[in-house]
Amino acid sequence: MSQRSAPEPAGGTFSPDGVLVSGLTLSIGGTMILDGVDLEVPPGQVTGLAGESGSGKTMTGMAICGLQPHNSAVGGSIRFAGRELVGMAEREINRLRGAEIAMIFQDPSAGLHPMISIQGQLTDHLRYHRGVSRSQARERAIELLEQVRVPDPAGALKRYPHQFSGGQLQRISIAAALACGPKVLIADEPTTALDVTVQAGVLRLLRDLCDDLGLAIILVTHDLGVMSAVADTVAVMRNGKVVENGRRYDVIRNPQHPYTKALIEALPDHQGPSDHKEARS
Repeated sequence: MSQRSAPEPAGGTFSPDGVLVSGLTLSIGGTMILDGVDLEVPPGQVTGLAGESGSGKTMTGMAICGLQPHNSAVGGSIRFAGRELVGMAEREINRLRGAEIAMIFQDPSAGLHPMISIQGQLTDHLRYHRGVSRSQARERAIELLEQVRVPDPAGALKRYPHQFSGGQLQRISIAAALACGPKVLIADEPTTALDVTVQAGVLRLLRDLCDDLGLAIILVTHDLGVMSAVADTVAVMRNGKVVENGRRYDVIRNPQHPYTKALIEALPDHQGPSDHKEARS
């Protein structure tokens, strides 16, 4: 595996607000899906997880969130907030998921009930995890929609998922994920189903949220062009393993592994890493 120097954690030690994955394995029916994954996800950074379909990148995110298939066998270590997540009791991981570790998906409608208003979906989530009153939950829901730049937040609460565009739905999904103030956000192909203009807006939003809130973000995508816009570090996966891992600029400008080189060659005009300021303009 090609390893490079990732940005040093503050103080030289890994922050408990990040995620540290060591030797993570996952198998289903004897078939190895993840084969010794090592990954550092520090707070205040976007960690890109790239690779083709079937490389194991989405399953890595699912395992961190405790959403791996019930018939899977998981080994290795996932450390977060001083706790070991591998082998954690289901009741404990359920309390953690949504409150401290949140996930958004490629299809935003998958996480939103079509027959429940946006207000119901955001406030129920808050009241379940935080035990706040109905009025407090509504105020927080409006703040969240403002934060993710949904127009007319108070009006949006009264509407239903089918009344929004795909880009707006993805922003609402991000608002739902942020509702309880998680420290870790896993974004699984969040822009794949969106057109290029809308995609850029969602990526800018994720970058801003990372910088403003100090979130540890895992951005899962098959598109290294997306990584070049927002990621601080990039881990490239193939066949359930991380084959290259390092600073975004180093990985994209000077790839060491043949598979990474092939992914770079597939980019339009061999697109290089963008400056974060450009990504947010």
